[in-house]
Amino acid sequence: MTLFRPCIDLHQGQVKQIVGGSLNDEGADTNYVSPYDAAYYADMYCRHNLTGGHVIALGPGNKGAALQALKAWPNGLQFGGGVNRENATEFLQAGASQVIVTSYLFENGEFSWSRLEQIKQETGEDKLVLDLSCRRTESGWNIATNRWQTLSNTPINAETLTELSAHCSEFLIHAADVEGLQGGIDGELVELLGKHCPIPVTYAGGARSLEDLERVSSLSGGKVDLTIGSALDIFGGKGVSLAECIKWNEKAR
Repeated sequence: MTLFRPCIDLHQGQVKQIVGGSLNDEGADTNYVSPYDAAYYADMYCRHNLTGGHVIALGPGNKGAALQALKAWPNGLQFGGGVNRENATEFLQAGASQVIVTSYLFENGEFSWSRLEQIKQETGEDKLVLDLSCRRTESGWNIATNRWQTLSNTPINAETLTELSAHCSEFLIHAADVEGLQGGIDGELVELLGKHCPIPVTYAGGARSLEDLERVSSLSGGKVDLTIGSALDIFGGKGVSLAECIKWNEKAR
């Protein structure tokens, strides 16, 4: 059954919730800036045994905050954001349960199989999560890199999901077009992921209520987990409380 997975999004060293598609070198449209640091949230998730969550560094200036979160809950959170062959081991040694990789795997819009093999040598498949966050196109969805601003040539479809699943332990997929808007999930994408992902997958983007957990579970046959960000009360949202998500997971397990 679908589980709620927590997140810690870092921007300019602070815990924030942003509109994903707005992120660029100048900044981002921001829904919420937390008065608490990343370690505060990591400790909260640890106390409630909310496993499978992730810390994402959105741009530079977030390493210190990320390391604080990983230290607060060793092996309890995945880490992503600028992960590459050179630094993957550092984040795993700092306490990340797995590292999440996306932009490093692309060169000039093309997926690099050689880079995938290189980072696998550092992490192993069991410690590697592939971030296949995407944007809609006329034909479906394509993976978006460089803080979701650069559209790659790689589609999200059955062939891609099946092929890449042999090289990692999980997928993380943000629907960048609806990320942070609290306007509802991309149901078609969730349905596709549930049908064609042979490994665990977490979807993020647009979730605004507890009903979205029910919808993701129904559309994916319980095979896709859901991250809720801006709508969550701990991030200033009014759509759903962390307590409700905790209860959902207790029932789901």
